[in-house]
Amino acid sequence: MELRPLDPHDTAAAALLAQSDAYMAALYPAESNHMESAASLTQPHVLFLGAWLDGTLAGCGAAKRMRDEAGDYGEIKRVFVPPAFRGHGIARALMSRLEAHLREHGIALARLETGVSQPEALGLYRALGYVIRGPFGAYPPDPYSVFMEKRLAAHAGSRTERC
Repeated sequence: MELRPLDPHDTAAAALLAQSDAYMAALYPAESNHMESAASLTQPHVLFLGAWLDGTLAGCGAAKRMRDEAGDYGEIKRVFVPPAFRGHGIARALMSRLEAHLREHGIALARLETGVSQPEALGLYRALGYVIRGPFGAYPPDPYSVFMEKRLAAHAGSRTERC
């Protein structure tokens, strides 16, 4: 597996994001889907990563560097692995690299929003040390949302990894 930055406007990336959007639309009402657009994934404070397995784009995820009244934090967004590629550790590898990116930028707190109908994602995030918290940033309370965060230990990583 190879992890590297991904252009969200790339054809394969756009197809993967569309598949993620369709998956979320099947699980939740529109007002409960908080997706980042391709344009927002190109912002300088965002790292959008792709995971390639045997030369095929097999997953993606993003980390946004953010700030609120309590200080800096990173938000994990758009982590998605299509069903055909699940079970290969792709989401775990993406999360590790996204967290490393945040630490490299001096950010010691990662936050995310996921959904109640995604037990695999919830299990992964819990296994990685994320704990439930209340809404953050501009998110309103939502019965379909689960808000989580994790304190990040100091650690450095490289921008391109082979797994």
